[in-house]
Amino acid sequence: MSTVPPPDRSDDDPAPSLSDEQLESFLREAAEGGHAPSAPKEPSARARMVARRLREEDEAARRAAPGGGRGGRVPGRKRKEQGPPAPPGWRTGPAGQESKGGGSRRRRWGAVVGVLVLAALAVVAVRPSLLLDRLPGGGGGAEQPLAAENALPTGAPGDPARSGRATREHPFRGSPAERWAEGADAIEVPAAKALSGMSEKDVAFALRRTKDLLVAANLDPGVLRGEQPDEALAVLDPKQPELLPELRRSLRAPDEEHDPLRLFTRFDPDEVRPAGDVVKVRGHMALAAGEPGVVKVNADYTFVYPLVRADGDDGEVSRTIVRRVLTLTLNDPARWDVTEGKLLLEKYFSEHNNTDCDIDDGYLHPAFAADGPSGERPTGPTVDPYDRSQPLTGADSEGCGRVTRT
Repeated sequence: MSTVPPPDRSDDDPAPSLSDEQLESFLREAAEGGHAPSAPKEPSARARMVARRLREEDEAARRAAPGGGRGGRVPGRKRKEQGPPAPPGWRTGPAGQESKGGGSRRRRWGAVVGVLVLAALAVVAVRPSLLLDRLPGGGGGAEQPLAAENALPTGAPGDPARSGRATREHPFRGSPAERWAEGADAIEVPAAKALSGMSEKDVAFALRRTKDLLVAANLDPGVLRGEQPDEALAVLDPKQPELLPELRRSLRAPDEEHDPLRLFTRFDPDEVRPAGDVVKVRGHMALAAGEPGVVKVNADYTFVYPLVRADGDDGEVSRTIVRRVLTLTLNDPARWDVTEGKLLLEKYFSEHNNTDCDIDDGYLHPAFAADGPSGERPTGPTVDPYDRSQPLTGADSEGCGRVTRT
């Protein structure tokens, strides 16, 4: 309340008229310790009458409350110790718009939260897998995804927390890939910057087209079932000597010397089909400067494909893991004899895991546990296909190795 005393006035002096609600609001706030900007000017006899009525109402409320009596409080009532004064007439407005204290708001939210909790419990009672799938060792829901990779890891990933056999509903169960990102979204393009005499816009183009090639060659559903990878081929410069003719030759008539699997992922549709529409992907992309007018994009990615037999209903899921390392360059056509808007393929290496070694028909042939050993006997080193800690250079590409897990 204001500390300035009001001017002396008799009860009969004229004064501005205030409604009972306005006067009641002021006196109640004053009694509770609130702060009003100034005291309303009202005949003292009327003020005494309203104040007496308020005291009687408060006394009655205290007696009626549980544990009432002197010192008791009306439930839900709260002092307004902060915030702007309530506007005149606020007590008589619509209930949903009342400027009430924090206590009543807490009760209202408590009621809403209670209803939501009851609804959630009802859903879990009907479908407990919604909760169990998110617990360690639960019904097969995805674990917490890994953060994006920006460099080669220091070692192989450990065994996943959720073990078990892969199924069509959970084709990555028991695999480190269960925590990997999915599909094209897993191929994250780093920030572009001007490099080696090329503008930021040019570098961004090189990064984007590198991703286009990776997606078209390894994730396109048509390419996976053996169709022509036209979108991937369209990224490459036709002026690069022999590259496109060799790739087209390998696609048209594959053999041991002309293998399309060196750049493209393909499965025989008469033998297998995807177990669902998700391919797990992990890897990274990085920029490097070449000669003046040349920017390089280095990409290193591993793709995990869950598959089932094309003509079988046994439900068995097999996984084939393919790792690809490649370097693409964007050359300034003002300095180099290249086609504008096309990339050169400087180098590319691949590693295929869980596929027959002695078949050169241009397709990957995953092994299923029920089939038992088949094909060429492994003579190469033992390999963990999920170990991305070592660079892939192609130096040890010969021989048929044994995978430790799929």
